[in-house]
Amino acid sequence: MKLSRTWLSAAAALMLAVPATAHAKDYTVGLLLPYSGVYAALGKEIDQGFELALQTRLGEMAGSKIEIVREDTEVKPPVGLAKTRKLILQDQVDVMVGIVSSGVLGAIRDFVHQSGTPLIVANAGNDAATGARCSKFITRVSFSNGQVNRPMGEWMFKKGIKKVYTLAPDYAAGHQMIETFSAAFKAAGGTIVGGEFTPFRTTKDFGPYLTKAKSASPDAIFVFYAGGEAISFVRQYASFGVADSVPLYGSGFLTSPLYVNAEGPAAKGVVTSLHYVPTIDSPENAAFVKAFSAAYGHAPSEYAVQGYDAGQALVEAVKSGATDRAALADALGKVRFTSPRGPVEIDPATNNIVQNIYIYETVQGDGTLTQKILDVAKAVRDPVSGCQK
Repeated sequence: MKLSRTWLSAAAALMLAVPATAHAKDYTVGLLLPYSGVYAALGKEIDQGFELALQTRLGEMAGSKIEIVREDTEVKPPVGLAKTRKLILQDQVDVMVGIVSSGVLGAIRDFVHQSGTPLIVANAGNDAATGARCSKFITRVSFSNGQVNRPMGEWMFKKGIKKVYTLAPDYAAGHQMIETFSAAFKAAGGTIVGGEFTPFRTTKDFGPYLTKAKSASPDAIFVFYAGGEAISFVRQYASFGVADSVPLYGSGFLTSPLYVNAEGPAAKGVVTSLHYVPTIDSPENAAFVKAFSAAYGHAPSEYAVQGYDAGQALVEAVKSGATDRAALADALGKVRFTSPRGPVEIDPATNNIVQNIYIYETVQGDGTLTQKILDVAKAVRDPVSGCQK
């Protein structure tokens, strides 16, 4: 789907708003997401979560109106950069929200920084974005690749797992997630007995990799896969019989609520770690799940809560009195609130989110697969890793 200018003009006329006061500041938000291509479903979830947050909390913004201008990155870094230039120079947005692909984030980072436009990252987990390549204008409310995997290394070793084999797709996120998990697991006393990085987006048959993993005689296999690759991997892990002898662990994107039911019974018993699952027991999450489900017809995923919290962060920044780009960027770097995922805050040293990481097992629920939380690593904070804002 390509977003035409006509459609954008129509969308702009349907602003999410409350009656304006005489001195209220109005804001234009550039929502830069993949609305087509392999990550379109993720972009849609983030968009829905963001809009729900504004609908829920816009009344707190002292009469300000929010205009949303949507652009499609197509998951292509050059397209993302062109759309970023358009949003900042032509549409003159006050703030940008979105970015699913770390490749797109890398492509737009310098232009965003040099233009002084605040960007709320609602997905892309590349560690460098809030590490060595950090910017005072870029605030991440989603996760970092290292953040969601470090707790699993120590936790698995404490559960008696001593030897692990790893698998992930051969691109930046796959390497970062496996390397972070492996470092934490080895620091706890474990041994990585082998691992491979599979060709990204082109691997259809995981049989040879699973056979090699099983022959290494590990206590467990730890993987990162997402989207269609996650569905294929989990199904094949069961169909090749590896599940009968070697338990499967991984980054929580492996069994995301967005597509776990497509994995079917093969996902049952898989243990993963993530910053959000819809079974978190809190009043904030209960209200969010109810509102999101009523609005969109299904339970929210981690992508939905990332969009929702991007909206909440924007509301908090506006409530602080920020009106121009520089003030918004400064305010975003200081926000803290209680999210559906638990207490969150932005680390002033990195502009990355500080949050709980949930270790959970996928289990059979009432007619659908669901998440049983086994443990919680609280207030997980990334190292500074060279960040100099």
